[in-house]
Amino acid sequence: MSKEFYVLTSNDYHEGLKNNKLLGLRCKNCGQITCPPLPTCQWCGSTDLEKTELSGKGEILTFARVYVPPESFEPDYIVCLVRLDEGPTIMGRLDYDKDKASLKNGNASQDIIGMRVRLDHLVIPGDKFSAGERVMPLFKPI
Repeated sequence: MSKEFYVLTSNDYHEGLKNNKLLGLRCKNCGQITCPPLPTCQWCGSTDLEKTELSGKGEILTFARVYVPPESFEPDYIVCLVRLDEGPTIMGRLDYDKDKASLKNGNASQDIIGMRVRLDHLVIPGDKFSAGERVMPLFKPI
């Protein structure tokens, strides 16, 4: 009988975010990094993984502006996909200033694509539909 073993759990990942650490898994077979954590390497499927801390720096690949948020989220924010310097792509929120040049008339422009960012964290309080607070990656322009 095989035993499932997780080198990095979802709880470990979220606790790391609370402490401004971005944790991922380096595959001992192919060397690629999987982030957020999965039970297998997203590149080759190997289960021979080791926990690694990532820099949290990368660049925005694409984004979407959210005007009508789910309950407990503030209105008007940007969700983005960031390719980290170490290789993996993760989703997060972008902490932006509407007065910056990359936002024209309060709207996010294509200038955001390619913007260099660094990781921070965002704790969202629980609401009546959740089991408590949530933590997610928040990226700030460098």
